[in-house]
Amino acid sequence: MVDHQGSEQENRRRELLSVEVQAQQEKIIAEHGEEHFRKQTKLNFFSRLRTQINSDFDNKEHLYHYILGIEDACPAILDILSASAASVNQIKDLAASLPWLTIDLISLVNKPQYRKRADVQVTDAKLALSYIGLDNLKLVMPTFTLKHWLPTSTAPYGLMKRKLWNDSLSIALASRVLAKEQGLDEFTAFTTGMLSNIGRLAVTRCYLTKFSEMHKKEVREAFEKKDKRLHNVLSKIETSEGLLLEQLIMRSSQLSADLIEKMHFKRLAITEPIFDLAYADSIEKMHPIAQLVAKAKAYIAFRALAKEELIDSDESKKLLSTVNLTPAEITLLKKSDIDHIKLNFN
Repeated sequence: MVDHQGSEQENRRRELLSVEVQAQQEKIIAEHGEEHFRKQTKLNFFSRLRTQINSDFDNKEHLYHYILGIEDACPAILDILSASAASVNQIKDLAASLPWLTIDLISLVNKPQYRKRADVQVTDAKLALSYIGLDNLKLVMPTFTLKHWLPTSTAPYGLMKRKLWNDSLSIALASRVLAKEQGLDEFTAFTTGMLSNIGRLAVTRCYLTKFSEMHKKEVREAFEKKDKRLHNVLSKIETSEGLLLEQLIMRSSQLSADLIEKMHFKRLAITEPIFDLAYADSIEKMHPIAQLVAKAKAYIAFRALAKEELIDSDESKKLLSTVNLTPAEITLLKKSDIDHIKLNFN
């Protein structure tokens, strides 16, 4: 008989425990090294991405023609609509040159609430323009234009596209309400408000497009080189909301000004207000239209934050007072529908 404490079985168990501890330590060291590799790979990827998108943002021609795909007919139509002697006939040929616009116009007039007869459908864009009319076009054209420039997809940020759209529309409608109250041009205020977010669209489209292109390219290259370790790490990299937010804050307003300037408006006086929104250091120094849009932006931001209970009373007062939004203007905006466009068809 032998004591269990000194048995061969007990000694073997001790050896196994010692091996397991050592293996666990080696695993920790290996994981630490792997984690360091993952972090460095991710940091290096986003460093290259930042360099690339900074280069794209400096190339305004690329942003204008390829990222947003702005056709010359768009600003030309808006310019015509701003003239006091504007007519539907002046924009028919320009509208017909934009396939996406013809589809949207025909779809609009064939909606049940706007159709003259339930059994007749409009199939010609020029006829649709005549039916819509000049007054409605002053709301429809800026709206359809911005809608066309929205990112096709904002995945993985699924709600971002809708929020960009809703925000732009509400700012435009709020600006129009304030302009009417102050006796300023409603079309100019509406269009300035609608296009004031064009920089956000450019940043979002550019960032998400460039991330997708670079990510696919580097994953494919790692696969072709049979670098399994790098391939596995790159495959798990996701878009950085921090980098996107950084670019939105840093560049949106300035890009809006640069892109609007490239549209070379002759009659539509929105270039100066957009530049004031980007560069003026106080609302008192802004163009009157820019002041309206700044107030609209502040109110829409306040409303969105208040809905999610993300702003307190003191913060609300500070936000709204910064743009000199008066209690009367706040009351006016609260009772106005600034979420839906209302068209009047005869």
